[in-house]
Amino acid sequence: MSNTIETIQEQINNNDILLYMKGTPRMPQCGFSAQAVQALMSCGERFAFVNILENPDIRAELPKYANWPTFPQLWVKGELVGGCDIIVEMAGNGELQSIIKEAAASADEE
Repeated sequence: MSNTIETIQEQINNNDILLYMKGTPRMPQCGFSAQAVQALMSCGERFAFVNILENPDIRAELPKYANWPTFPQLWVKGELVGGCDIIVEMAGNGELQSIIKEAAASADEE
C-alpha cells in the first residue's frame, strides 16, 4: 500500500469531521469548496481540512480510495458523506447539522 493511501486513512481515522477541499476554509480556491465550507461552518462545529492543491498525491489518490471522483469530499466518523451538492442539500434539510453535531459530541466524549 502506498504511503499516500496510509496518510489518507490516517487523516480520515484521526478527524471525526474532515473536508478534503481546494484551498482553505478562509480562502477556498473553487466555488464548490466555498459552498461546502459555508454549509459546514453554519453547523458551528470545528472541522479539519486538507488542501488538496498543496497535496497533489492526495489529490490523485483520494478519488480512487473513496471511489468518488470530485472535490470537495466530506468525511464524518470515517464515512464519506459526499461532495458539494450532497453537503449543500443536507445543510438545507437539516441533516448535515445533525450528523456534524453528533460527530462533534462524540469527539468531545472521547
